[in-house]
Amino acid sequence: MENMIRIAIAGVGNCASALIQGIYYYGNSSDTLPIGLMHSKIGGYGIRNMQIVAAFDVDQRKVGQDVSQAIFAKPNCTTVFQPDVPHMGVRVRMSPVLDGVAPHMADVPSEYSFVVSDAPQPSMEEVVDALLKARAHVLVSYLPVGSQKATEFYAECALKAGCGFVNNIPVFIASNPQWARRFEEAGLPVVGDDIKSQFGATIVHRVLTDLIGRRGAALDRTYQLNTGGNTDFLNMLARDRLASKKESKTEAVQSMLKARLEDVNIHVGPSDYVPWQKDNKVCFIRMEARIFGDVPINLELRLSVEDSPNSAGVSVDAIRCCKLAMDRGLAGPILAPSAYFFKHPPQQYPDSVAYEMMEKFIEFDGDAVKAPRVLNRSVSA
Repeated sequence: MENMIRIAIAGVGNCASALIQGIYYYGNSSDTLPIGLMHSKIGGYGIRNMQIVAAFDVDQRKVGQDVSQAIFAKPNCTTVFQPDVPHMGVRVRMSPVLDGVAPHMADVPSEYSFVVSDAPQPSMEEVVDALLKARAHVLVSYLPVGSQKATEFYAECALKAGCGFVNNIPVFIASNPQWARRFEEAGLPVVGDDIKSQFGATIVHRVLTDLIGRRGAALDRTYQLNTGGNTDFLNMLARDRLASKKESKTEAVQSMLKARLEDVNIHVGPSDYVPWQKDNKVCFIRMEARIFGDVPINLELRLSVEDSPNSAGVSVDAIRCCKLAMDRGLAGPILAPSAYFFKHPPQQYPDSVAYEMMEKFIEFDGDAVKAPRVLNRSVSA
């Protein structure tokens, strides 16, 4: 079909599993707007117009398998809400490891961690050739947090293969001026960085922070602590891999404030790995503020979500927006979807403003639509 979005995925983990399950779960739905989707169609593309044509991973239980099998292989542990995923005829290819696997991952049982395949690691030319042969339109990064070299490797592959790039992780590509310029010069769109969940810790924390300011109160200090039991949380036990993740999540909250909090008064980031939680993520938010008469108020919130479906609910829109940008001949960072769907976009806006930008982007031709100059703060790396 001419109107299919041909998708390549780097990293066949829990998030990729939820995304691919969702393609078949919603692809068979006759509802105008089924529960769980923000948009039934974007630029004429429904969920049934999304097709996986290439996939890359490092785990020996996935490499060489059809994608329909690999998404259910260990260490994936996300909720199975669509068990009937048909054989796709798309084999998971070996990915270069680079910095995609933290050393400590070898110290835990294979049930929870990666088991790196001994298959030959491909060159960039081989990955680009695979993307070209698959005629991929959009390359989606689902690599582990801290995979700086691996993310840049796949961004380079996207440029060489003529693919749009959706960067779901907190390595800065769309928000990095050098990478942004390269995608613009290549005539290709990039959206990112670090995807927000559909209803997760960051979006809730941002909305509450914005609400405090709009109601004339002053936020004095806040924290966001998260625990989970998937490979993402296991990987993030290596604190040296967390610099960009912590910056991304912190800036997502700081950007909602009229005056930044001092570093000592804000903590936003992953907290700990609890194996039995599996793909369940539990978030704890505390906010200490002052209202009329400098009288203090405190807010405590606990949010429990299935992490990967929460991400996939946004990724399905980000991918379609990337392809819509390609159809319109847009290049470089695409501002509206980046601002609405990602924690660390090239420019931050309140979510209500980003939402309006997003709706205008979908409805009209042109780039990310002229946005009001409110909290128009660059967060470029």
